[in-house]
Amino acid sequence: MPRAQSDDKKPRSRPTISPEAYENRLINKAYKAVEKRIDNGEATAAEYIHFLRLGSTKEQLELEKVKKENKLLEAKAKSLADSSEIKELYAKVLTSMRDYSGNMFVKEENLDDEDD
Repeated sequence: MPRAQSDDKKPRSRPTISPEAYENRLINKAYKAVEKRIDNGEATAAEYIHFLRLGSTKEQLELEKVKKENKLLEAKAKSLADSSEIKELYAKVLTSMRDYSGNMFVKEENLDDEDD
């Protein structure tokens, strides 16, 4: 017969896949513990202040600002990557145009004349 779990044992959590998942699990446990202390009236002043700050308008605006700054940085990085691709494309086009117009042979002839 399978053994029944006793009430004093907590079920084991699944092993985490990544360090980020592990960190998130610990953060979640900490929030639950603080929530229990707040419900029991045993929370510290620092714990109350932490959650009051999270709910403030200033905090919300700062969070929004950081998100927009991240989007701006991503757009700048994309723009830089695009501009380098465009430069490479222009260089290829110019080389092709020179080759097509016959300037490639003129350059070679000029190099031969300079050696004399």
